[in-house]
Amino acid sequence: MGTDSIDCQGQKESGSVISATVIPESDHPIRPGDLDREALKVLYRLRDAGFSGYLVGGGVRDLYLGREPKDFDISTNARPGQLRRLFRNSRTIGRRFRLVQVFFRGNKIIEVSTLRSQSEYGLHDTKVLPANNTFGTLEEDAFRRDLTINSLFYEIGQNTIIDYVGGVADLNNGIVRIVGDPDVRITRDPVRILRALRHAARTNFTIEKKSFQAIVGHRDKLNLCPSSRIRDEIIKDLVSGYSRPWAELCIKSRVFFTLFPFYDQSTANDDVLHELIAILTVIDRLHKNGRKKSVHLPDYMLMALLLFPWLERELDLSKRELKGGGYRHLFNDIRQSLEASICHRFNIKRSVKETMTMLFVNMPNFQKYQQQESWPKWLKRKSYFKDCARFSALIAEAQGGDVVSLELFTVAGGSGDVQLKSTNGGGGRGPRGGNPAFTDKKGGVFGLRSSRISIS
Repeated sequence: MGTDSIDCQGQKESGSVISATVIPESDHPIRPGDLDREALKVLYRLRDAGFSGYLVGGGVRDLYLGREPKDFDISTNARPGQLRRLFRNSRTIGRRFRLVQVFFRGNKIIEVSTLRSQSEYGLHDTKVLPANNTFGTLEEDAFRRDLTINSLFYEIGQNTIIDYVGGVADLNNGIVRIVGDPDVRITRDPVRILRALRHAARTNFTIEKKSFQAIVGHRDKLNLCPSSRIRDEIIKDLVSGYSRPWAELCIKSRVFFTLFPFYDQSTANDDVLHELIAILTVIDRLHKNGRKKSVHLPDYMLMALLLFPWLERELDLSKRELKGGGYRHLFNDIRQSLEASICHRFNIKRSVKETMTMLFVNMPNFQKYQQQESWPKWLKRKSYFKDCARFSALIAEAQGGDVVSLELFTVAGGSGDVQLKSTNGGGGRGPRGGNPAFTDKKGGVFGLRSSRISIS
């Protein structure tokens, strides 16, 4: 491959200035026409206004690999205030470092960031990040990023790729490598462990030896991260369409048992993990990219599916007697198990916990009637019927049953991707999901007979 500069996989830590490797248009597959039209509009407007603009990160990586990028993020030397004046259809977000979102028709958003300084992300400095963020150069921005394959810049002036960290070579060789010293970078931000595993799973790349050793050696530092941040990272992997290879990498590195220590304590560990992998295979089939209509399972169902192999054995769900007080006892046992194992650990809301509990407690009945291929009328009238039927069908497929038809997830009159919401009043994404409805009328919470009834 021809280049216009020297190789850049040098020692940035020494403080020496490193020149970028510039890959000309003739030596890489990306063309301006491959970019999203709105992203091109942003880049051309930046250029016409006298600023530099670059397609960065995952957009460059995916285009280089011949994939369709999920996002087209842009970095520039223009400051946020200048961007706001240049793009009237925009807003500024972020606290520690401001980003500008440029809006287009069809709810299209292009995120534009100012190049950032490496000073706050020093490769050897292990101090806590300073409160301020500073703007930087292209080189500093490249070394601030997590992985070499996500540290590339594509510019439309000469249609070249600018590479400071050897990212193109790693793309060609199928390698995921943490930028800089992996021990230091992971210590500074342990979530980099999850990002490295994610991209290795999605690209089927091999994690570079030193990076993998650092992941294994520092995996327990994930317990120091905010619980909601870890939860959100896990959800990203569950909906990616690559949750099975992600889980297999997590298990191989034992990161999985740091995230879910109760799985490591299971008496039938191999069987439980085998069943979990089968469930994740079903999830990936529904979420897989490239299908004309894909199903996006809601967070509460994804978490329930992730926990089912462990909880089924923990509480022996399939053999529990639900007559008399059995239903109430099982309901309380499930709630306590969820609270002890995952709800507090990942800051899961009470409404989501209740919805997950409803899925689990009804599994014995739904499995029985599903085998009989007959649903009683009283059960079909329940508010939780659709959710539990979907959940039970997915578990049945993972256990060797019939492949679940997408019709089970189809919303009447809908088209395109199907976003499922809870039919039990909880667990939905965003601020609208998971909150009870209130009324000014006597009686308090809507649906309850007395205001004196408490919600536990």
